[in-house]
Formats: sequence, structure tokens, C-alpha cells
Amino acid sequence: MTKLIFSCAADVKAYEGREIGVSDWILVDQDRINRFADATEDHQWIHVDVERAKRELPIGTTIAHGYLLISLMPKLLDTFVEFQGLKRVINYGLNEVRFKNMVPAGKRVRMRGKLKSARQRAGGLQVILENTIEIEGEAKPACTSETLVLYFFET
Repeated sequence: MTKLIFSCAADVKAYEGREIGVSDWILVDQDRINRFADATEDHQWIHVDVERAKRELPIGTTIAHGYLLISLMPKLLDTFVEFQGLKRVINYGLNEVRFKNMVPAGKRVRMRGKLKSARQRAGGLQVILENTIEIEGEAKPACTSETLVLYFFET
């Protein structure tokens, strides 16, 4: 897949209102879920207790943390967009995060991104990206959100 390259604010603004890409698929296996649980100290059984999930969850397996999906967004974005000539990048926030479907352990996900807006703010370019995390083989997405990021270009 060819990456979309942004090297200045005008490049970004030209894509307002358009889909800018779809990421590669990434596996969300039990090991990734367990490592996220350890990092966040969120060991709720629906995520880490494989045997109990087999017995008690309707899908018969553990599921990924919603925040694990959010944490994958920068990596997924990097598979289809490259920002060049940056001094720094600052995550500014999230809007309208919704967890719409469970991601069973062992499934693959990908992100579809649409550039909602790009506006000058605080000496940088504030970009709002509409994200949809899709589950391979499922019609209903796992997660939708807007990420707000400030990009500071060299020029």
C-alpha cells in the first residue's frame, strides 16, 4: 500500500472531508490483550480469563479492551499516512468514542480514516480524524472515534 504523504499544512487541508486511507490488518490475540491488561492493570475476566469466557460470554472467548483499540490507532494510522517535516506532534484529545462491537481474541482489526478538518491552532495544525476500527469478517465496526492531533510543521 502506498502511503499518503503530508509535508505541510496545505497538503493536509487539501484532504478535508475525504477518506485518507485504510490501515493494514493487525492481530489482536490473547497475548496482546494480556500485555495490555498488565500495562493498564485492567485484568477484568472478560479480557484475560479464557476458561471463564468460554463458559460465560456469549461469543465463547475473551475480548479486547476498548482502550486497547484506541491505543492501536497511532500505529494503524502510520500504515497509511506519513507526516514529513514535523517539529513535534501532540495528541490533543478524543471526541465521540463509541465501542460498538466486541473484538474476540484472535481476530484482526484495521482502521479506516477520514480527515474531518484541519485548522490552525496554537501555532500548529489541529487535525480531526474520524476513525473506524473494523473487525475482519464483521459488518459492524468495533469502534468509532474522532482523534484530535496538533501537528507542528518545520515550515
